[in-house]
Amino acid sequence: MTHNATLTLRVLARLLGYPDAELRGHLGDLSAALHSEQALGATRLGELDALLKSMRTRDPIDMEADYVQLFDRGRATSLHLFEHVHGDSRDRGPAMIDLAQTYEKAGLYLAEGELPDYLPVVLEFVSTQPAKEARAFLGEIAHILNAIFSALVKRESPYASVLGALLEVAGERAQAVKVVEDEPLDQAWEEPMAFDGCSTQGQAKPGQPQPIRIVRNVAQPTAPGA
Repeated sequence: MTHNATLTLRVLARLLGYPDAELRGHLGDLSAALHSEQALGATRLGELDALLKSMRTRDPIDMEADYVQLFDRGRATSLHLFEHVHGDSRDRGPAMIDLAQTYEKAGLYLAEGELPDYLPVVLEFVSTQPAKEARAFLGEIAHILNAIFSALVKRESPYASVLGALLEVAGERAQAVKVVEDEPLDQAWEEPMAFDGCSTQGQAKPGQPQPIRIVRNVAQPTAPGA
C-alpha cells in the first residue's frame, strides 16, 4: 500500500457488516468509491463488483439469513479477530482492553456495545492511519485474515473477495491455509449432563439398566418396658 486506501478500507469494512437496507441503499456509492481510488487490482475489483451485484439482486431475507449463518454460527469465519487468537481464554479480555486503548490514543472511541476486535471496527480504525502505519497494522493480522479467507473459500462464499482485497491492500498474498473445522452446533452448545453416572454404586450410566435391590424388612425386637 504505497498510496492512500482510506476509501477502499472503509468500503471493505462496510461490506463485511450486516447487509441491512441501509447498506443495500448505498451499493452504488460503494462501487464508485472502490473504482475511484484504484487501490486494488482489476481482478480483485471484478470480484467485488460481483459481490455488489449479488447484494443488489438477491432476496434481502435470504441474504441476511446467509450472512448470519456464515459469520455468526462458527469460529472459522468469525469476524471477531480474537476468536481466532485467544478463543475463550482469559487473555481475550486484556487484549480487548489494549486494542480499545489503541483506538482511544488515536482519538477514536467505540460505540456502545461495539467490540474492538470486530473486523469492520478494526478497518475503520486502520483507514484513519497513514499508509505506512495502516499497511503495518494489516500485516500484523494477515495470518488471521488468511485464515478467514481460507474458510470462506472453502464455503465458496463471495465474501472471500473482501478478505482477499484486504490482504492485497496490506501487500500480502491471499493464500489457502489449513482451516480448523467448527464442531457441530449441537455439540458445541450441548449442555453437560448433571449426573453422568456413579460407577458401580448408586445411579448407573445413562442408557444402562438400573439394578433394583429388594431386602426384607426385619422387625426389631421391642425393648422391655416400651
